[in-house]
Amino acid sequence: MASSTAPQDRNKPYPESWEQVAELRVFRTHATDWDRLATWRADMWKRGWRLLKVTSDEVELVAVFGKTKTGLQSPASL
Repeated sequence: MASSTAPQDRNKPYPESWEQVAELRVFRTHATDWDRLATWRADMWKRGWRLLKVTSDEVELVAVFGKTKTGLQSPASL
């Protein structure tokens, strides 16, 4: 029997606490296409996005990219 949290896990393949500190993007592709996206991944890196997590199954590869939220500054740094 499937868990009731399975749809949420598919939509958010990362811990909920990550949303508090970073903007997140979930990218889905076939595992065979991942290697062909090297230039795209390098461009994401240059724009400040970091690859946080990669998972895969028989059908697809799921990558989570994150960028620290700009509004998160400590009061001491203001």
